[in-house]
Amino acid sequence: MSYLQLSEVTKSVGADVHLYPMSLNLEPNAVTILLGATQAGKTSVMRLMAGLDMPSSGDILVDGHSVTGVPVRERNVAMVYQQFINYPSLTVFDNIASPLKLRHESQIEQQVHKLAKRLHIEAFLNRFPSELSGGQQQRVALARALAKNAPLVFLDEPLVNLDYKLREELRDELALLFATGQSTVVYATTEPAEALLLGGYTAVLKDGCLLQYGPTLEVFRRPNSLDVALAFSDPPLNVVSAHLQHDATWQLNHGPSVVLPQIKASNSHVTLGVRAAALRIEEKSGDIAISGQVQLAEISGTDTFVHFHCALGEWVMQKTGVHFFELGSQFNFYFDPSEIYVFDPESKLVASPQSFTNGGA
Repeated sequence: MSYLQLSEVTKSVGADVHLYPMSLNLEPNAVTILLGATQAGKTSVMRLMAGLDMPSSGDILVDGHSVTGVPVRERNVAMVYQQFINYPSLTVFDNIASPLKLRHESQIEQQVHKLAKRLHIEAFLNRFPSELSGGQQQRVALARALAKNAPLVFLDEPLVNLDYKLREELRDELALLFATGQSTVVYATTEPAEALLLGGYTAVLKDGCLLQYGPTLEVFRRPNSLDVALAFSDPPLNVVSAHLQHDATWQLNHGPSVVLPQIKASNSHVTLGVRAAALRIEEKSGDIAISGQVQLAEISGTDTFVHFHCALGEWVMQKTGVHFFELGSQFNFYFDPSEIYVFDPESKLVASPQSFTNGGA
């Protein structure tokens, strides 16, 4: 079991600040997702954790002992990058076997075949990396990392260069592999869907700052700020400002009024967020209706994303299945008020859908 901790760690390069003071205690033997847009600080955090870079200040601890300044070659870690890094002169078998041979393991052939079977590359063990597709090469890199049996495993957007189908396949496989809980895994991604699929814990980063860390579903369902909700929404979160009319009735900017009895806001202005999956074209009792004109309808995997213009701005609906919407057509879109996220003027969470169903903030 490896306890990895960051204590007030910072990173600057010249006048450029890459990471602001950050403290983070990773859950041991679990998956932690580093989620954020490009240049949010994910790779900087991972390189510090792995020992590839030195922090400008602060301390990095493993099992309570400082490893700040200890180079990566002296740490028992495994890493997989975006690029397919394999030994080109070695067969797939020897690539996977290389960390086992360094440790003078027994039953190497049996272990290699077991890993290759888990990652569906048994048929390629006698081939060289150059003879494989990109997805197959990345599976080899993953198998070699797992063969190292390191207590700390770092994966820096390992699927980003693969096509959609391969990403989906490897996401499922990685979720199963990580479920064994044999290592502390840190996985960097820009994609909320990957975080939700892999589960575990999620740290949301933006502009070198840690915004929130906790169980992935908890962070998704109760983002502590608008920035976290925006980072953890794909397609984007639909947002609109609202002001208090009277009692619990709020007027949406350029839109209808909505009754939100659970809001305990000290200010008369809030920002409301509605996830794309909460929107529908089928009306239910108590729904809020908004009229919109379809600007774009795109199919992504098993979902259809409908981008439309309405009085509230440019919004998007996520509808399960393959559906066709004529461009320029007019629809009424509906959402349940209990599906609304509410943020105060400082962008802090005031109420989430759980607040409405559980009766608390």
